[in-house]
Amino acid sequence: MSTPSETAPTPEDALVTEQRTAAVVYNPIKVDLPTLQATVAEHQRAAGWSDTLWFATTEEDPGGGMTREAIAAGADVVAAAGGDGTVRAVAEVVHEAGVSLALLPSGTGNLLARNMKLPLDDLGASVRTIFAGQDRKIDFGTLKIERPDGERERFGFLVMAGLGLDARMLVNTKPELKKRVGWLAYVDSLFRSVRDADAFDFRYRLDAQDNRSLRAHSLIVGNCGMLQAGAILLPDAEIDDGLFDIVVMRPKGFFGWARIGARVFYENGILRWFRRSTLGKTAVGQKIVSATREERPLRYMRGEEFTARLERPDEFEIDGDPIGQVLAFRSRIDPMSLSVREPRPEDDKHGARSVP
Repeated sequence: MSTPSETAPTPEDALVTEQRTAAVVYNPIKVDLPTLQATVAEHQRAAGWSDTLWFATTEEDPGGGMTREAIAAGADVVAAAGGDGTVRAVAEVVHEAGVSLALLPSGTGNLLARNMKLPLDDLGASVRTIFAGQDRKIDFGTLKIERPDGERERFGFLVMAGLGLDARMLVNTKPELKKRVGWLAYVDSLFRSVRDADAFDFRYRLDAQDNRSLRAHSLIVGNCGMLQAGAILLPDAEIDDGLFDIVVMRPKGFFGWARIGARVFYENGILRWFRRSTLGKTAVGQKIVSATREERPLRYMRGEEFTARLERPDEFEIDGDPIGQVLAFRSRIDPMSLSVREPRPEDDKHGARSVP
């Protein structure tokens, strides 16, 4: 039988027990691995954490399986180093497991990092946040989709999911052009997609409201509102308000698309600023916001659950990744259910944080 002195933990044992562990799930095509590993090692030592675990994604598995391995190995924080697809794959598993997600932006879009105003091009600041940052609770979107053959699948999403023009645009984007010019490749794809963009008919239900019918060119459900180049598609969207923001695009001709472009690239930014200003919070300001929110080419809605069924299958995208055609989908918000690492307020080493 052991004596108390033999079983009592020493201070050194307590230190080991309290050490935390990070894991990095990375896309080997999009990261400079030696530089990333050296930077992680530096900040890991400074914070006194255990050795970081490393997992490379594959073409067959964009990160979900690696994240499960990382959590099973004891990771407290899982950092996603890659594009929006890697972030979403990691976040789906992290959300289920209840550990923290960290972001090491490495792709073209980096949409979640943009919307959270996290560092985009400062590797040191991003890595430091893994070990010295704080957790922020944000909403997480869940999706159930129905394929044309009746097959059903589940997905999670962080930024936006939708069908119509935006999904066709992603399908039409040329990979070689995207590698050369980044997000500008979407402009080329946009013009090619608009020419082919047939409107679609669908029935939808928002929360407990009655079923309704609409005809549109695009339907997008969003948890965040900002796109690349500072474009704001959903000016009222907040990542932690427990609501989806939904936009239906239904332009008529060239001038309708021009009107949408003006709203997304210019006016929505002003509207978002005004809504957050002192005047925007007054009764008069709220009336102005309500009056400018609706116009013919665009229809905005908000809610916790949104279901849509199409008259015919169409392309669908989730956080910038095309996933093929769907016939129906149901989206639900899981409020404040995902922990994401962000810099602490007193940390002044993340100067790129506010850069869109």
